[in-house]
Amino acid sequence: MGLTLGDVLMIGLPLIVLAAVLWGLTEAFKPRNTGTSDAERYQRELAVRSAAHQAAQSQAALAARARVEASTKPSQNEAQQTQQDQQSRAALKAQAGTSPRAGQAGYQGPVLPNGQLNPQFALQLQAMARSGQKIQAIRLLRQATHSDLLTAKNYIDRL
Repeated sequence: MGLTLGDVLMIGLPLIVLAAVLWGLTEAFKPRNTGTSDAERYQRELAVRSAAHQAAQSQAALAARARVEASTKPSQNEAQQTQQDQQSRAALKAQAGTSPRAGQAGYQGPVLPNGQLNPQFALQLQAMARSGQKIQAIRLLRQATHSDLLTAKNYIDRL
């Protein structure tokens, strides 16, 4: 009993056909690729780039606005400095005798009769020095006491 070519084809051919049909069915019912298509990926990338560009534009606009406001509006420190300068000038005028307080009894200038600085004047100088207005404090001290620059600077540095 030998197998002939016809016997092999009778058994093998239906097996090959059956395998091909099964393969075709598995491919037909295989789930489709649920990933995104090239067009969808491009749209998403475009949306991300657009959002990033818009955020960058917003930041640039805010930065430009901040620069404009900084250059057109005086800062709070400058406003405080101007106010303190005005107070210093008023104090100098008062000490020079142009103020009505100069003629009042009990008012004393920046230098007391014993040669020491008036404590109120010293506190004013100290406040100016601590707020970063050392030059203005030195100028005010020199005008009030007629001292030289080095003496006034050393005094303000020690405050």
